[in-house]
Amino acid sequence: MATPDKQDNSPKADNQDTSPATKEAKIIIEGVTEEGQTFRPGDWAERMSGNLSTFRNHRMVYSPLLQPVVRNGQKCMLIDPELKKTNPALYDAIMEFAKSNKLKICKED
Repeated sequence: MATPDKQDNSPKADNQDTSPATKEAKIIIEGVTEEGQTFRPGDWAERMSGNLSTFRNHRMVYSPLLQPVVRNGQKCMLIDPELKKTNPALYDAIMEFAKSNKLKICKED
């Protein structure tokens, strides 16, 4: 005898909205200063992203919350806004680093 499919009536299932329109845009910190100079050292994004990285199979795996990326030929760091909730101290340190070094900060398109 077949059993009917169970429905998930938990509040999480009812209230969860995964539509892209409600998701906050990711933050991009560009490896270029406000004056247009390339920021050094050249591996700054990898170093910063290493704060949340793990090692698997002898390889570094970056967190989806904090990743080095290349945009328009420039090294950048991609920050998921969720980082502010899960690790506010790290988020604040990264934003302070970007501001004190006058790096360009923008939202992902």
